[in-house]
Amino acid sequence: MLLPNKVKAILFIFLVSWGVNAQEKPLVYPFRVGEVVKYNAYYNWQFVWLNAGTAEFYINDTLVNGVPAYHFKSLGASLNSYDWFFKVRERFESIAKKENLAPLWFIRESYEGGYKVFNRYSFSYSNSKLVIDSYTSNRPYKQNTFTIDKPIFDVLTAIYYCRTIDFKRLNKGDLVPLTMAVDDGVYNLYIRYLGPENIKHRNGNSYDTYKFSVKLVEGTIFKGGEDMIVWVSRDEKKIPIVVEAKILIGSVMAYLLEYKVN
Repeated sequence: MLLPNKVKAILFIFLVSWGVNAQEKPLVYPFRVGEVVKYNAYYNWQFVWLNAGTAEFYINDTLVNGVPAYHFKSLGASLNSYDWFFKVRERFESIAKKENLAPLWFIRESYEGGYKVFNRYSFSYSNSKLVIDSYTSNRPYKQNTFTIDKPIFDVLTAIYYCRTIDFKRLNKGDLVPLTMAVDDGVYNLYIRYLGPENIKHRNGNSYDTYKFSVKLVEGTIFKGGEDMIVWVSRDEKKIPIVVEAKILIGSVMAYLLEYKVN
């Protein structure tokens, strides 16, 4: 089926960039509590672009042992008109320290036409351990433990951390390494800066952006390699405006639909 790959890809396509020694440098946040960002997702099938899904991102406040923290949340779904054919619902949530965006806890729950995926990450910095609990419809529950010897991000903390990068200090072709927990593993990835670019949106507007390619994890969604391109706004907010990615069958694009702060 095509829809699950498309919707899953949209939620992963915002993995753009973050700096080396991330947890050692003070961050300047271009986002704040109450921010809501929404996207329309398009799937390319035999020269036809189909509006087949949505993705939404939210930021809220929370407390962890009395300490203020961010609560990031993302929801992805196929459009209702596709649900009779293949219903997709995805929920991602992450709790992170405010001082450096280091993740404390992450959960993913996905339903894709009857196929279920569950991931839960527990980060313990006092013990330098990351524990991943996971299962799918065709794989029983398992638990993996990893040593935290460098900054490790989940999908949501990565999305917001990338917006703290000072893109003006990068040169075209620069590589920015990153380490990320995806599904039930931890991977060393990178982004490649491709320079500034003015891009045309489906709404007819043009935007000044920074352009990147992203090193992807080869698996059930992506082919692997630098088959994702991300354009983020060339301003203080650094919002992903347009994202394009090749998947195992076809390609997907996400276009910014709405940005607001409640």
